[in-house]
Amino acid sequence: MAVTPYPASDFPEQPAALITGAASERGIGRAIAHRLAREGWAVAVMDLDSPASEALASELTQSYGVPALGLGVDISDETQVVEAVARIDAELPQLVGVVNNAGISSPTPFTEVSTEEWKRVFDVNVHGTFFVTREAVAVFRRHSLGRIVNISSASAERGGGVYGRAAYSGSKAALLGFAKTWARELGEYGITANSVAPGSIDTDIMGGRLTDERREVLLQELPVGRVGTVDDVAGAVHYLLGRDGGYLTGVTLDVNGGSHIH
Repeated sequence: MAVTPYPASDFPEQPAALITGAASERGIGRAIAHRLAREGWAVAVMDLDSPASEALASELTQSYGVPALGLGVDISDETQVVEAVARIDAELPQLVGVVNNAGISSPTPFTEVSTEEWKRVFDVNVHGTFFVTREAVAVFRRHSLGRIVNISSASAERGGGVYGRAAYSGSKAALLGFAKTWARELGEYGITANSVAPGSIDTDIMGGRLTDERREVLLQELPVGRVGTVDDVAGAVHYLLGRDGGYLTGVTLDVNGGSHIH
């Protein structure tokens, strides 16, 4: 028998969320962590950089008074992921959300990309997302409540982007398919699955801070007249994870300033 998803009124008073790849100083994941903590969520930070993860968790607790846990994890390593999610489940309030944000880019054209680089991108962006989500879903099913948000990319929708080529775009396209399939397969357990596809966002994955010249080129294709910020993405993720997002599943929010309209 299908399980009726939690109505908004039954949402935990203090839910917890797991965010992968959140330790980067100028990254989307860090902005999501701050947005959720500011809204009262407990936060688990999972990143390759263990000291940076622990420092961010401490910062969140000191700034917002919420429980936080920073873990150094290579998400492409299944064993590390299993152990980390078990800790999160044991040490934080009820895990309600997982944000699959960790990812690596690849500016190499398809005809030049090596097997090693191709596998490296897919190991993190695709296999890592699978490992993390599988473990989180096991927790969600116990409570009949869960929110999955995959951070994809506009390049997955338009066939490449400003910086990413085939390996990156292909891996991010996989995340769109995962979310739609999870939405169908996991809905009976009170779990939603959605994606956010950022466009031109000023982060390190874009190759460093945008120069004035580079910014002007980008602005030519942006109807909103500005390059996106990490906070633009964090707001969309917060909505999908929260009490008001329970009737959205299998959707992709295009946070791209109008650079890709379809």
